[in-house]
Amino acid sequence: MGDKPSMKLQLWRQTWPMAMGVLALLGFQLVDSAFIARLGTLPLAAQSFTFPLTFLMIGVQVGMGIAIAALISRAYGQGEHQRAERLGALVVLLGGGVMALLSLALWVFHVPIFRALGADTVALSYIYAYWWPQLIASWLGAVLYFIYSIFRAHGDTRLPGKMMVVSSLLNAVLDPLFIFGVGDFDGWGLPGAAWATCVAFTLGLLITARRLYQRRWLSWQGIGAEAATSWRPFMGIAGPAMISQLMPPLAAVLAISVVAGLGETQVAAWGLASRLETLSLMVILALTMSLPPWLGRCYGANDWTQIHALMRLALRVAIFWQLGLGVVMALASPLVAALLAGTQDVREELGLLIRFLLPSYAGLGVCMLVVSAGNALGWPLRAMLLSGARLFVFYLPCLWLGTELFGWTGLAAGAALGNLLAGAFAAYWLKRILSRPQRRAG
Repeated sequence: MGDKPSMKLQLWRQTWPMAMGVLALLGFQLVDSAFIARLGTLPLAAQSFTFPLTFLMIGVQVGMGIAIAALISRAYGQGEHQRAERLGALVVLLGGGVMALLSLALWVFHVPIFRALGADTVALSYIYAYWWPQLIASWLGAVLYFIYSIFRAHGDTRLPGKMMVVSSLLNAVLDPLFIFGVGDFDGWGLPGAAWATCVAFTLGLLITARRLYQRRWLSWQGIGAEAATSWRPFMGIAGPAMISQLMPPLAAVLAISVVAGLGETQVAAWGLASRLETLSLMVILALTMSLPPWLGRCYGANDWTQIHALMRLALRVAIFWQLGLGVVMALASPLVAALLAGTQDVREELGLLIRFLLPSYAGLGVCMLVVSAGNALGWPLRAMLLSGARLFVFYLPCLWLGTELFGWTGLAAGAALGNLLAGAFAAYWLKRILSRPQRRAG
């Protein structure tokens, strides 16, 4: 594997393309929120109420995408090219069907769901106009993600990366046109953001589907028999992955229920902070994608010395990067809040969140990397439990207790404390596991 400098260089080479893809994927979401913030507090709060359900859909599609890539890669590794082509067709068909049914259910039951989250009648009127085009956009994004997973399973990551950038740029261009209008066109307001995403994803879907057809990576012959034989291994991979992916949306639902009790201004600020969180964790998210394959190869070679070195390097990167970014963002919080929020009251509440939360993402980043490493090193159950502990033992209890004691300031401080405690616990857990060879697997 080489010495330490070469390890750093290799980690950089594997991570930066992923970081660019994550930046493109998450950037357009923040752009959406920034433009919507110019419409006022109520539209921004309405969009914020939809985030947990949007994250729910993303969790399901990511879990299925992990299974897609794994099964197709294994089939090709075993020389079963025709089976890989059948699997590709199967997952696009069934994955699209599952996401369509989920979208339909979330539309049919959206009123009781959003009322349970704390939305009042005025917020529901905004949500009604925004939610159905947003569900269409989410379905298009899910099918596009499944196609990306097929490309990645065949070793092609360049086209998905390029299309994420193209889609994000198109969305950024269309957002102000669709939201605010141009010339005689007055714009659609809040729903315009969803329609801009629909157009961007549709273009990406048309281009990638055409390339997929040209590659001849799909086969519809024998797809019924393939479904009968492959559903068990598919769910064996997708099930645990979905559970891990669905825990953050559940935590987001509970968190926004607490925030909703403080007012619409706080909901709007929380929604912007949630967008900023994912963008600020860009490097960590990239590491969670680039590090596991490397760790997996070391695990297969039983090279635990290299695993220790890799994890030490990755955790140092996470801590120093997130702390440095967090301090800079905290110092610049008035400027950042002014750029993202449209009204003064939302800016003030958002600035408080930035000052508390951004530095605490050093702890969150450590926990995310340890969970990702656990999946790569043969500890999927422990990784899932650690992910659950981060959310339901540290983060949510601290957030709730802080809110009960000190209101909005307590919520920000409690959420930050929960992130730091989760990171400390994850680091302790990793050190204890790696120090005991008999516990390294299983």
